[in-house]
Amino acid sequence: MLIGTMNHPDQDVLEEIEWIAAMGLEFVDLTLEPPAAAIWKINTEDVRQAIEEANLRVVGHTAFYLPICSPFESIRRAAVEELKLCIEAFAQIGAPWMNIHPAGYAPMHSREFVIESNLKSLRELLQSARDNGIGLMIENTPENFNSVSQLGELLDPLPDLGLHLDIGHCNLRVPVNTTGELLRAYGSRLKHVHLHDNKGGTADLHLALGAGNIDLLHYLKLLRASGYDDTITLEVFTPDKHYLAYSRDVLRRLWDEAAPASRETEPMLRGSLI
Repeated sequence: MLIGTMNHPDQDVLEEIEWIAAMGLEFVDLTLEPPAAAIWKINTEDVRQAIEEANLRVVGHTAFYLPICSPFESIRRAAVEELKLCIEAFAQIGAPWMNIHPAGYAPMHSREFVIESNLKSLRELLQSARDNGIGLMIENTPENFNSVSQLGELLDPLPDLGLHLDIGHCNLRVPVNTTGELLRAYGSRLKHVHLHDNKGGTADLHLALGAGNIDLLHYLKLLRASGYDDTITLEVFTPDKHYLAYSRDVLRRLWDEAAPASRETEPMLRGSLI
């Protein structure tokens, strides 16, 4: 398992890469969005070189607010074209996967319209991704795409689309955290994970690990049981990086605790509980 974090899009990308490496993290969840990290403000070769020199890996992240289901066709196409530019940039930087947030805002339009518009955009983007040699994954979002039935409307018709699981989002606007059901249905398509804490309800707080009410050990056990052992982004949004460093250490400890018991040690562990 590799632990990383996201650059702040209001800060210089190269400086962000520098402190992420200095913190002992293993990859950058690189978001390309304004104001400071927009595609038109960075040099992809410089970014690639900085990541390589820092001995980091990279995952591609895009702005959550691009309206790929807009009822205005010209706006939908513009959002798709912007994401195609991101695909090209991430291919140049060396990211194997790029995430996309499904869009749900289309006032006075049906769910069917929203799904068909998302699918239309995603099909166009998947072709661009194939042309550039990278993969696309879709992130679960709290309001409209946070359950198997909701995400399945996009994942089932598009078998080449990967899953980007945000465990914090799974805890929002739902009666029960949806991490388990998403892993059972689509764990084989899981490509990347976001982890942060919150207190349920509607507020996406992005707290340090342990500051909310998510049973982190339980969901890490489910993650490990699914066979996942790759990148986990700590989406801990705070100006004080001590909370991010603390969350890094918590995640490493809990990941070890979540390891399945081996056949050799399982009987001893059971015996110790008697």
